[in-house]
Amino acid sequence: MKPLVSNYITIAPGQTLDLLLTANKRAGGRYYMAAKLFNGQPSSLFDNTTTTAILKYNTGNFTPSSRAPVFPSLPDFNDSNASFNFTSRLRSLATPEHPVDVPLNIKKTLLYTLSINTVPCSVNETCLGPGGRRFAASINNITFDMPSTSVLGAYYRGINGVYGNDFPDVPPFRFNYTASSLNRSLQFPETGTDVEMLKHNETVELVFQGTNLVAGVDHPMHLHGHSFYVVGSGFGNFNRKRDSLNYNLVDPPLMQTIAVPQNGWTAIRFKADNPGVWFMHCHLERHVSWGMGMVFIVRNGKSSNARILPPPPHLPPC
Repeated sequence: MKPLVSNYITIAPGQTLDLLLTANKRAGGRYYMAAKLFNGQPSSLFDNTTTTAILKYNTGNFTPSSRAPVFPSLPDFNDSNASFNFTSRLRSLATPEHPVDVPLNIKKTLLYTLSINTVPCSVNETCLGPGGRRFAASINNITFDMPSTSVLGAYYRGINGVYGNDFPDVPPFRFNYTASSLNRSLQFPETGTDVEMLKHNETVELVFQGTNLVAGVDHPMHLHGHSFYVVGSGFGNFNRKRDSLNYNLVDPPLMQTIAVPQNGWTAIRFKADNPGVWFMHCHLERHVSWGMGMVFIVRNGKSSNARILPPPPHLPPC
């Protein structure tokens, strides 16, 4: 990453950042760090305490002060602009070992909506969602149904009936995704175990679009098996003709998890060069347990080293 001077950073669940600290302050000094949770959804309960740590220099003499320590200046817990501004300023630093190789000739274009939903409550069950319903979550209005047989095993062994291969490339129906008030009928998702099939080495652009169904919230989206370049992001509804003109195709950050802003969008690009079955999901555990996940299957390539590996001999049968 190129140096980014900031007195705060934002990091999403499941995300990693490498930080470079220049230790050029007074020898023997102690400096305080603080961290707190970001929560853009005021209706959800959360721990609003602040955790602290001390950075201490080993060299020099330190004279304790009688004054209370001064904490760093942190954004408000619901400051979505602060979170977005930090993330959108990240850049890659190209090196001979790790060149920036953003896919430019895109073969598959996807638009996935990320939504909090509700489903009817089961008989003799008490649910805490709106109207006594149960919370759910979805991608393109499909709540992922975890099968009893693994998708990986079914794909490798050619077992039928475990999953479908027609996950929608775009939302099944279009609406004003980030409107302040949305029709209640839009809240109800379908349930399914459908996958997106990708050819080996296929170049993909995927735009995550947050929605305001039930409650808009940021979603840290994580893709297994691949890293991706974050080429653009913004608030509101994604408009390809307008927003793609502002993509960063020169030095975008290479990530494995990216926080899609609340009621906003994020565009990523990657090459499907790792054959296999790869889960993509929100890294908020509650959301993935509600069904905000889907599966990419990357087909085998032609060469022997571009094929899915067989299961190890010590793998226990299911």
